[in-house]
Amino acid sequence: MARYSVGMTASIAGTSLRPIMGLLNTASVTGIIREIGLFNTTTTECVYKVVRITGGTAGADQTEIRLRRAAPAASCVAKAGWTADATVDEDTGYRMELGAAKGSGAILTFGAEGLETHDVGTTKGIGLIPTGTGQICEVYFIWDE
Repeated sequence: MARYSVGMTASIAGTSLRPIMGLLNTASVTGIIREIGLFNTTTTECVYKVVRITGGTAGADQTEIRLRRAAPAASCVAKAGWTADATVDEDTGYRMELGAAKGSGAILTFGAEGLETHDVGTTKGIGLIPTGTGQICEVYFIWDE
C-alpha cells in the first residue's frame, strides 16, 4: 500500500452541500484516510465535519504527492471546492473546530484501520463541509491506496 498527500488553500468557504475539499475514488480504488489537517486563515471561528459524498460538481484537480518516491501515481483524485451541490451520504461523526484566530487548527488521525473514503465509484469520496458559516482555510489530506 502506498501513501499520498495533498494540500491547498480552500477556494471556497463551503456550504452544507459543497465541500471545501474532497478526495474522490475511482471505479475500482478507494482511499484510506490517515490524517486530515485544517487551519483557519481568518479571525472568525468555524466548525467543519468529515462526510462521505456523492456527485455534485467538484472544483479543480489538486496535485497529489507520493510520499514514497517508488510508489505509483495516486489513483484517487483530490478536488478543490464544489461548485454545485453534492449529496451527503454519511456524516462520519468527525468534527474540526477552529478558533477565531489565524492559524488556529485541528488535525484528525484515524488510527490503525484508517477511514475509508466511500464505496468505489468515480463520484464518491470524502469531503469537508462547514456546520454553519465556513471560512477560507488551509487543508491537507494524507491517505493510503
